[in-house]
Amino acid sequence: MADPLLTINGVDVFYGPIQALFSVSVTVGEGETVVVLGGNASGKSTTVKTALGLVKPRTGSVTFDGARIDGTPTHDVIGLGFGSIPEGRRVFVEMTVEDNVRLGAYRRRKTAKDLPADLDEVWEMFPRLAERRKQLAGTLSGGEQQMLAMARAFMRRPRLLCIDEPSMGLSPLMVERVYDTLASWQKAGLTMLIVEQNAMMALGLAHRGYVLRQGHVITDGTAAHLLDDEAVRQAYLGG
Repeated sequence: MADPLLTINGVDVFYGPIQALFSVSVTVGEGETVVVLGGNASGKSTTVKTALGLVKPRTGSVTFDGARIDGTPTHDVIGLGFGSIPEGRRVFVEMTVEDNVRLGAYRRRKTAKDLPADLDEVWEMFPRLAERRKQLAGTLSGGEQQMLAMARAFMRRPRLLCIDEPSMGLSPLMVERVYDTLASWQKAGLTMLIVEQNAMMALGLAHRGYVLRQGHVITDGTAAHLLDDEAVRQAYLGG
């Protein structure tokens, strides 16, 4: 594994009296793509929310680039170099496509002078968004909104991109397009933590993975190992 960029170490997370994570540990190395798999209520989304500071662990720690960040407000976590593509996309539906994309540059590490060139790169990467840049985001299809969420995250030029359920609610063709884009980012060296139910697509991209069940990590390993694991195949890959 590459040198750790993100380390979630032995975290217990609660929502009120309900425990969601039980001593969960996840590590993401610099330049790695790591996937967290699991069914509904497995704790996988809570894991990425813990990394982003949206929930605070009761015990355990979260470290980014060697510094403790558990307890750090989310806006400060983002300022450290995190990017996020949330579940359900959460674009600003009453703003234009271009304004949504430009919002991605808020608190980013690159300077303002780089913004025009980065916008040009986004339009080249997502030509359908370029055609619709003056449309309201709420008029886009679900797949186009997912592309918009990805474009917005790309504008941050993050050191670590956290992606929650990138294939949810999309057609098979759009899922393929999403993963093609993620693969191009991976090739460019972007570090990614992906939470996903579509295990086959995710493991086809990832270097390593973790499988959660009811808040516990039940197995982890390389993507190839998890693809060959009979229990994982039965539970997530249709046998």
